[in-house]
Amino acid sequence: MIRETPSEPSKEELFALIAALRAENAALKARLAELERRLELNSSNSGKPPSSDGLKKPARVTSLRERSGRKSGGQKGHKGETLRQVADPNDVVDHYPSACSMCGAGIEPETSVGHSARQVFDLPEPAPLVVTEHRAHDCQCAACGTTTRALFPDGVNAPVQYGARITAFVIYLLHYQLLPENRLVALMADLFGVKVAAATIARMSRTCAQRLRGFAQTVRDLVAGAPVKHMDETGFRIGGKTQWLHVASTALLTFYRVCAKRGSLLANIAGIVVHDHWKPYYTMQGVLHALCNAHHLRELKALVEIEKEEWARKMQRLLRRAAHAASRARDRGVALKPRLIECFERRYDAILAEGLLFHEAQSPLARAAMKGGGKRRGRPPRRTGHNLLLRLTTRKQDTLRFLHDATVPFTNNQAERDARMMKLRQKISGGFRSFEGAMDFALIRSFFSTARKQGWNIIDALSRDPSNLAKSLRIA
Repeated sequence: MIRETPSEPSKEELFALIAALRAENAALKARLAELERRLELNSSNSGKPPSSDGLKKPARVTSLRERSGRKSGGQKGHKGETLRQVADPNDVVDHYPSACSMCGAGIEPETSVGHSARQVFDLPEPAPLVVTEHRAHDCQCAACGTTTRALFPDGVNAPVQYGARITAFVIYLLHYQLLPENRLVALMADLFGVKVAAATIARMSRTCAQRLRGFAQTVRDLVAGAPVKHMDETGFRIGGKTQWLHVASTALLTFYRVCAKRGSLLANIAGIVVHDHWKPYYTMQGVLHALCNAHHLRELKALVEIEKEEWARKMQRLLRRAAHAASRARDRGVALKPRLIECFERRYDAILAEGLLFHEAQSPLARAAMKGGGKRRGRPPRRTGHNLLLRLTTRKQDTLRFLHDATVPFTNNQAERDARMMKLRQKISGGFRSFEGAMDFALIRSFFSTARKQGWNIIDALSRDPSNLAKSLRIA
């Protein structure tokens, strides 16, 4: 049997093979660099939540904020809160010495010539529920003999029911303090000796949400028409599927809404929208945009720590100084001087030019190979820093809007703070069983967040007429 010896590849085939191997090696290197970069990301230099850091959370040795020059702690004029003795205590307990400290003779209370006082503030013993019986009397008319029954007060609808105060307390613990239903049942039994069924708690929540629907609609309209509002979105699990919670808020108002799609943005919006550069926000008509620079600072921090890009360090420093200058001008009630704004903008443009020059000098990234050997479509891949540079270039006006308008904040922290408690609820109790339950939660939390910003006592506010509260809302 004669074996055929394999023919040696031609020179052209060898060159083609070498080129293919080089391309594959470059693609693998790029993929390795990207995977190593992901390992370096955490909540301080990316958009990852702090919960994703786990036990490897880095020590916080630097802050994204510029130094204020003030000492840490309470500032001058800050009103402190501490316990102070009251002139008329609820109870007084007198203590007398039993014997003289010098000779040991017995001492009577009548020999007291003065005293020192110390006061202990404590909770009273939980009292049993107060039961109020409403009696609608039947009265017979003396003139015609007709019997007329009196009407029960509004809200008194059943032979036995819980009152507005205990309902408000249950709703507060369930939706503000985020106690799960079973733990809330145990708490009510331990503190008040009241055995409230989980089904009763769910019914209270449903009824409360229906009462607050008009209030939430008023808040929605006020936020939509506010000169500056913050918007953000986060994922929710409802019935085992991912749904979306949208937040629209100001310093005094908060509106939450649950949607099946992430891109279902709030309609009929006017003014300035502060957001995190999620592209669908730019499809909103008739609004101006302001970008969250806290996101930019985190991305720049990653470029400084991982890629060691010098332009990122300069831009980081510039944004911090610009934020500090804008904050000091806002505190003094004056606008930034036009010459200072021009100086910031010239420096901004110079840093961007330096960064673009740096990235244009880099070797192009290799495209990832497709299965089957085909070619990928679309623009060539760009490095992370290059993408950020292009965003800061094309969205310069939105990035620096806080310099020109004192009502525009440097970050979108308002919306992120308003969304944080909603995520905490998800951590505690998981997802929602039904879309209606999630909607009720969003309505009630809209009321709670707004009430807290308005300075209302939440339990008292729950007991009041929502329509009257809506008329008293402050918007500025």
